Amino acid sequence: MSVELNTERLLLRRWREADLEPFARMNADPHVMEYFPAPLTRAESDALVDRIEAHFADRGWGPYAAELRATGAFVGFIGLSVPVFRAHFTPCVEIGWRLAAEHWGKGLATEGARAVLDYAFIELRLPEVVSFTTVANLRSRRVMEKLGMTHDPADDFDHPGLPKGHSLRRHVLYRKKRLLRLSNDRKTPTAHHGPLSTDH
Repeated sequence: MSVELNTERLLLRRWREADLEPFARMNADPHVMEYFPAPLTRAESDALVDRIEAHFADRGWGPYAAELRATGAFVGFIGLSVPVFRAHFTPCVEIGWRLAAEHWGKGLATEGARAVLDYAFIELRLPEVVSFTTVANLRSRRVMEKLGMTHDPADDFDHPGLPKGHSLRRHVLYRKKRLLRLSNDRKTPTAHHGPLSTDH
């Protein structure tokens, strides 16, 4: 059974039927989908939620629906997934996010992703989490950097899901490994990934 994650402003949870309509609006927004091949139709957006729910059913975790705790408003998703394509860094677990444009610039992606990383490293005990995006997507890259993820240009890759010559094909890869520190009170190793900013 999957868990819910709470932050100061967000509830990260399983998907609900009521999420489909605002998610479809978000996925049809050219601004939100600027660094994806194309906006999604309603059918494509609904099919994405079906795949997300299948991921939860298979693994118990996935890309969580994100809602504002203060209002209950759906704002997008933040969570973990396992990429289905093959590359030099797969198999792996990816952290990703997609928020409606009206919720950008408030630090929500960083805040939610911090909670997801805590869960990935402390509860799931994953050794590493990666994130990737097209080279020009500076907004997402800034979030990755504020999460303490590191980029090695040698890891950059051409996304196999996009054809040669496509302007979005070249991608950057960011990594974060689980580090162990000694807890002062329990004297046992605990997961730690350093201080994080929630402003971006």
